[in-house]
Amino acid sequence: MLFNSLSFLVFFSLVFPIYLALRGWGAKRTFLLLASYVFYAAWNPAYVFILAFSTGLDWWLARRLGQETSEGRRKALLVVSLLANLGLLGFFKYGGFALQTAQDVMSAFGVSYMPPAWNIVLPVGISFYTFASLSYTIDVYRREIPGDASLRDYALFVAFFPHLVAGPIVRARALLPQIATPRNVTPEHVAYGMVLVLIGLFCKDVLADRLFAPVVDAVYGTPSAFGIVGGLAAFFGFAGQIYFDFGGYSLCAIGLAMCFGFAFPDNFRFPYGARGFSDFWRRWHISLSTWLRDYLYVPLGGNRGGRWRTHRNLLITMLLGGLWHGASWMFVIWGALHGLYLVAERALRSRWTGRTNVALDAMVTILTFVLVCVAWVAFRAPNLSSAWAYLGTFARWRDGYADEWLALAAALCMFAWHWRMRDRSLDEWLATLGTGSRAVVAAACMIGIFLASGGDERAFIYFQF
Repeated sequence: MLFNSLSFLVFFSLVFPIYLALRGWGAKRTFLLLASYVFYAAWNPAYVFILAFSTGLDWWLARRLGQETSEGRRKALLVVSLLANLGLLGFFKYGGFALQTAQDVMSAFGVSYMPPAWNIVLPVGISFYTFASLSYTIDVYRREIPGDASLRDYALFVAFFPHLVAGPIVRARALLPQIATPRNVTPEHVAYGMVLVLIGLFCKDVLADRLFAPVVDAVYGTPSAFGIVGGLAAFFGFAGQIYFDFGGYSLCAIGLAMCFGFAFPDNFRFPYGARGFSDFWRRWHISLSTWLRDYLYVPLGGNRGGRWRTHRNLLITMLLGGLWHGASWMFVIWGALHGLYLVAERALRSRWTGRTNVALDAMVTILTFVLVCVAWVAFRAPNLSSAWAYLGTFARWRDGYADEWLALAAALCMFAWHWRMRDRSLDEWLATLGTGSRAVVAAACMIGIFLASGGDERAFIYFQF
């Protein structure tokens, strides 16, 4: 079920009033768990068993980790969790990619190899719930949280439907204490949560799907038919499309969780107004970037051990972060570009320490946005030949159509808005609005969603990851 679908509207309209009507926190938790499994089963009922297996295994391992005193056995239990979770993720997400890569390598050496057809469907959300579940066993192993959660509470943490299929990657340390404590749902929570949901749906349906996606798809689909105007519209337009698509989903998830009394962390904070690439990753997909920092970059050594080891750790982290997004060398290239950006920024900052002024700040902000858009080309193009064909649009002058100019103007307005708002949060901005003004925002979003309805239904981009 997509958040912007009629089926989800029916699902939520049934689940929410029943949740409110139930008495007793135990009954509410059990009901939310069952509803979340029904939500996931709507994608593919068979994959519920994978979700349940991963959940049950990590719950049992965490309890053993919390009770075990031998460090050797504790490490062995953690390794089992890592191998089981990453093994499932690797099989479903990267099995076909591994076979294709093996075929390409053997062909390069003149060996003919035809791998079997890989017809296994990727379980939706497996990357997200795998990382969420691993955060629990790793934190219990580190003795940062206890491993005594009940199976029901832990299963609800993993499967809670607002974040199950595309995040944010909420960690056990943040959500399990909330699940253990009865939630107080107030009218203010519900009203504010629904405003966030409406803003998120507006971002998805109106901005991502109706304003940016048609232009981006057309230019990347047949780049030979477009010139520099279309190329620029797609160049900046995809930055708008993916931000409003994934940012819109995250707002929906946060708002829906708030309606049930749960608090999720922010996942985006006006990322295109970032002052450099380290700042960008503090603002973009925050739940993933902090997960990679805490569970990959820091264990690798972080910035300890000298400049070259720090650069190595940055590159490894971003390469694996790129591969997390999908089984394609284009995602690896995207991750490598961001790794190189971070390495270059770190080297340059050591020379420019203490030099700050308005002009330099503006130059860094603009350069960061442009180079982020350069990396988005690798993220959006299905292969190198497609990316090269798209870049050819910049070598041709052709007057743009109205929709191209509109997408280009809208993307630049988005950049200006992020620049203006980068030192604030969306919550802070909404807090400055009175109740009436928030109602106007919600009404405007509803009107926009209604006017944009009736076209092709697009899944959220990050569902594929």
